[in-house]
Amino acid sequence: MVLTTSQQTRQIIELITGFVVLIAFIVMLVLAIIGSGQQRSSGYYLNASFQHIDGLEVGSDIRLAGVTVGQVVKESIDPKTYKATVTFTLRPDIQLPVDSSAMITSDSLLGGKYIALSPGGDEKNLKPNESLNHTQGAISIQELLSKFIFSVTDSLSKLNKTPASSTTPSNDNELKAP
Repeated sequence: MVLTTSQQTRQIIELITGFVVLIAFIVMLVLAIIGSGQQRSSGYYLNASFQHIDGLEVGSDIRLAGVTVGQVVKESIDPKTYKATVTFTLRPDIQLPVDSSAMITSDSLLGGKYIALSPGGDEKNLKPNESLNHTQGAISIQELLSKFIFSVTDSLSKLNKTPASSTTPSNDNELKAP
């Protein structure tokens, strides 16, 4: 099959367009990968210690009234207390009272974790690199489910062990099979 010059020109334009789209896709993919590893660390640092931080990661959100106001920048273990210490940033325009609290919570059953801040009522504010004293760690869904299943099976086994005299029929007709 012999191609005319207009068909050859069209194929060359389509080939060049395909290469341009492919190169643009690769560039956007590389920029997305590079950008996801960068941390936004504007603001000042605060610390909080938790018993459990299951699912909380570096880069997780810090939220106040549902609005993202910072990010987790570091996680570590205190060798003396064996608590997880989380360092996070907070926007410079957000000043938390010293009696504020932090709680690790989840977006949804399958979603990631974040730290929800609850401001206190004290007149003094936390200064950079200070710690929140009132914290609540992550609640494990698996742990809650296992406790629920255990309580249900325990209740069922107690029901099966109840005395038979309380469930005996009062009429002889009920004892006979049809």
